[in-house]
Amino acid sequence: MAVAATVIAIIIFTASNQEPRETNLLLPVDYANVPDDMILTNFHTDKIAVRIKCRPKHIEKLSKKSLVYPADIYTDLAFDPAGSADAIEPGRYLLPVDKTRIPLGRSTSIVKITPSSLSIRLEKKVTRVFKVTVPYIGETAKGYMALSPVCEPATVALTGAKSLINRIKQLATKPVDLTNANENFKKEVPLNLGQPELFTVAQSIFVVSVQVQPLTGTRTIEQIPIELQNRPGKKVSIEPSTISIDLKGPQEKLNTTTLTDKIHAFMDLEGLKPGVYARHVCIDIPVELVMTNASPRVFTVKIE
Repeated sequence: MAVAATVIAIIIFTASNQEPRETNLLLPVDYANVPDDMILTNFHTDKIAVRIKCRPKHIEKLSKKSLVYPADIYTDLAFDPAGSADAIEPGRYLLPVDKTRIPLGRSTSIVKITPSSLSIRLEKKVTRVFKVTVPYIGETAKGYMALSPVCEPATVALTGAKSLINRIKQLATKPVDLTNANENFKKEVPLNLGQPELFTVAQSIFVVSVQVQPLTGTRTIEQIPIELQNRPGKKVSIEPSTISIDLKGPQEKLNTTTLTDKIHAFMDLEGLKPGVYARHVCIDIPVELVMTNASPRVFTVKIE
């Protein structure tokens, strides 16, 4: 009797484990047959909840499948799939959920579907060409400046819903970092789209060329002593004995504390006999700099 009771208990337990149960499945919605000149905007139902009833083993099998609900724009709007796309106008629509499209098998019954219809919005698809701008962040190295960036390509075609495209004033790449830059460089930069899934772009990566140049400035060096070269063995005097010059060039070169040590003013007196002469002064300056003015320009030399 004990054995028989055990067998009966096992049969009852096994049978109870195979009793149909209810559970919920969450199915993504796969939209098909969107007209070529239309865009399905982000204002649409993207998932449905399906309450089903079936045996536990079948529930386990269904949980391992990648189930989706196939929505067909033409069929669900009662249009002929072979007809013209012009038959569908932009607007909001409710598509009824057809439970026969859900591949659950005969052993599964559908208790409830939420929502019972899919809400979608169709808009006209448009394409516009935008100029691409490149924003900067960060600061260059001290004494340098970055010129306007060059983007290749300079424009990009963007396709999307008409209402979204019309809101865009300009397109920009991700920012280019200038931190401590002191020379020219190139960088591949992606386009900065807030919601890239809503648009189709002809190109998403751009080559940005940045020219980094030294900042220029001016500086006046005063009272540079004039060196007399090849002076005769007689008494020689020069009036005035110093010269002042104006320089232009990179700020980092102009502001160096050793600049005055690199500037030399001299006059060559070789072959001159006693007398009074009006002479010019030669000036050596660093190659990166340009002399824009000198004062005075003419000097009086007396040789006795």
